Amino acid sequence: MGTFKITGGKKLKGEITPQGAKNEALQILCATLLTDQPVTIENVPDIIDVNKLISLLESLGVGVEKTAPGTFTFRANNVDLDYLTSTGFRKKGSALRGSVMIVGPLLARFGKGYIPKPGGDKIGRRRLDTHFDGFQKLGASLRINPDEEFYGVEADKLTGTYMLLDEASVTGTANIVMAAVLAEGTTTIYNAACEPYLQQLCNMLNRMGAKITGIGSNLLTIEGVSKLEGTHHRLLPDMIEVGSWIGLAAMTGSEITIKNVQYDFLGIIPNVFRKLGIQLERKGDDIFVPAQEHYEVQSFLDGSIMTISDAPWPGFTPDLLSIMLVVATQARGSVLIHQKMFESRLFFVDKLIDMGAQIILCDPHRATVIGLDKKVNLRATTMTSPDIRAGISLLIAALSADGTSTIHNIDQIDRGYENIDGRLKAIGAQIERIS
Repeated sequence: MGTFKITGGKKLKGEITPQGAKNEALQILCATLLTDQPVTIENVPDIIDVNKLISLLESLGVGVEKTAPGTFTFRANNVDLDYLTSTGFRKKGSALRGSVMIVGPLLARFGKGYIPKPGGDKIGRRRLDTHFDGFQKLGASLRINPDEEFYGVEADKLTGTYMLLDEASVTGTANIVMAAVLAEGTTTIYNAACEPYLQQLCNMLNRMGAKITGIGSNLLTIEGVSKLEGTHHRLLPDMIEVGSWIGLAAMTGSEITIKNVQYDFLGIIPNVFRKLGIQLERKGDDIFVPAQEHYEVQSFLDGSIMTISDAPWPGFTPDLLSIMLVVATQARGSVLIHQKMFESRLFFVDKLIDMGAQIILCDPHRATVIGLDKKVNLRATTMTSPDIRAGISLLIAALSADGTSTIHNIDQIDRGYENIDGRLKAIGAQIERIS
């Protein structure tokens, strides 16, 4: 486990480019299992979670060739289904939350897919029911080994049907779509997730020969086909990184330009930051955040406290609520942060309180933040990163704090952020990685 040593209070300045989108990469890489033809993916981030998935695909027999930095060609023409019952598969599959999305493609193409209970962030319950309910509606039978926490689905053939998802799960929708594209007949998915990364997946599948309509809405119609071909795909920039750098600029009073953000895919993210009084300007496809000494929270028309909460797309992504909470600690005014989707994601606030932040944790889902208006800086401390998003939030807090902070368990940050210390050093941050 590595450690970051961070000397805070430094003004940063310069340009930073977001990596390829982690959450899109996990879906897209799994989709390469749907064809025996080559699929080339560009802008793949060099992060732990993505590298683990690439390793898992290689162990499954998928040919993987790195043709340039961030560019890989995958060919699943020699998949080893016996590997799915091996000890090695159980170990690798359980180490990564995104591994569950290999099940849909394997089921569609080979008639069976297995997965051990996947790992990932410790942010509360993240159930898999939506995935497996969808597979069963397509005609698969479910197998569960509760003693070993091993799940499987099998089917002689999949048949299209209508389904209403019980939640707009992004990974659940992706998994079901990947199964349905090779099913017989027409599948209709209502209450489907419609995040940009899901749109990217559907558009890629269509280029491979799938027939998906309703992309970008919560009602997808999929006409099954017998075979998919290869394609070429480029991942979007990671919107969570874009939001992280906006928050970093605000907290440190820095002037930062975020390059090549694919602004039209950011949804309401820029406007939510503006609700905290943060200035940002679109310049072409870049975002310019000027240095601000202060930023003031807006209020609702009736004068009630500003509330920032997560919601399925096009609502505000839950992955940025931790960033918003940290940024609010130095705003002028008060904010209620309401994390609706995960009940353990706000438990890192005790570390911010140790740094001098004024936060009232109302319950597992809500925290009230009384902004310090930069009249009192956060103070340095020693802390441990509990998950990816809390980890980057604590890193931003440390970069704004007086003194030198230490963050342990930075593997959690490396799971989602590529070469983060190197990129932050390039804009003036004083950060050191210690083994």
